[in-house]
Amino acid sequence: MKFVVLAVLVVGAYGCGLPTFPPVVTRVVGGVDVRPHSWPWQISLQYTKDNKWYHTCGGTLISSDWVLTAAHCISSSRTYRVALGKHNLKETEEGSLAIPASKIIVHEKWNAFLIRNDIALVKLETPVTYSDTIMSACLPSAGFILPHDEPCYVTGWGRLYTGGPIADILQQALLPVVDYATCTKPDWWGSQVKDTMVCAGGDGVVSGCNGDSGGPLNCQASDGSWEVHGIVSFGSGLSCNFPKKPTVFTQVSSYIDWISTTMASN
Repeated sequence: MKFVVLAVLVVGAYGCGLPTFPPVVTRVVGGVDVRPHSWPWQISLQYTKDNKWYHTCGGTLISSDWVLTAAHCISSSRTYRVALGKHNLKETEEGSLAIPASKIIVHEKWNAFLIRNDIALVKLETPVTYSDTIMSACLPSAGFILPHDEPCYVTGWGRLYTGGPIADILQQALLPVVDYATCTKPDWWGSQVKDTMVCAGGDGVVSGCNGDSGGPLNCQASDGSWEVHGIVSFGSGLSCNFPKKPTVFTQVSSYIDWISTTMASN
């Protein structure tokens, strides 16, 4: 019996969505620096220009060699790599890796004008070995709908405020979920939001911002593991944290079949 328990512990040591260093998830106003490596599936999608690498979007590691991000983050003219295990983008950190993207698959029905099907998968050139600093998030079950006011967290290195600098240190912010009925009210997002999207925030204080795009909406499951329920898609052009204009995410549970089919066939 001891051997069975030990085997389970070893297998579960780097199970999806269970960080070695759990996030500090107090209810906060505005973004705060995260506990280092408490969101070990968060990645920085980077592009090269003039022999330097620049952060452009966030993303989520969902297996040893696949990353989930937003379609609007991808430009066919750019070369990308994925930085994993990062806390401070400006520093060289132990336990971090930078791996070239070997393949990028944007959803075939991505519509940049209407911002529909804003989802893409990035395949790493070489699979990663999970560690205390690099781990995958769990995926929700297909069709799962988050309840109104569910406490989820957006994470990213995006701008600290509208028009401001991007963060060096990974940030987290509590964004309670806004249900579809509320988010589609005329004075909220109205018909711009579809049932393949999830809204979170909208209190006029906390939100995602430029540079957070592609990153996860992290929500904790009943078993304590963290699932990626959203991909940062769009927000208000008026300001990042405009009242009644919550951050809008691609709803991951609406794309589980697409994700699994794409990963299996590539």
